[in-house]
Amino acid sequence: MTSGEWVRETPEGVSLLVKVIPRAGVTTFAGIRDGRLLVRLAAAPVDDAANEALVAFLAKTLKVPPRNITLERGAHSRNKQLGIVGVGTAYAVEVLTSPRK
Repeated sequence: MTSGEWVRETPEGVSLLVKVIPRAGVTTFAGIRDGRLLVRLAAAPVDDAANEALVAFLAKTLKVPPRNITLERGAHSRNKQLGIVGVGTAYAVEVLTSPRK
């Protein structure tokens, strides 16, 4: 997988373009789709559960506190933009696209 346009550097860290598929069987990364990082979430899109699950999953994967991740756009959409403070582009691409065990 390549980064393409789904991740870009910002003065504070990175900005990610993400496409979310809620109500999946398991929470996992599923590649790149339409220029966005595809994330399948087990959580349903009810009462911000999917957004909270996405932030928690990214925080755990990138090893940053959840407070470092902000939902910039797409709170009620499958297409989201997130800002992550304290993470570099190369690190984000490496961690988010490496195969999981």
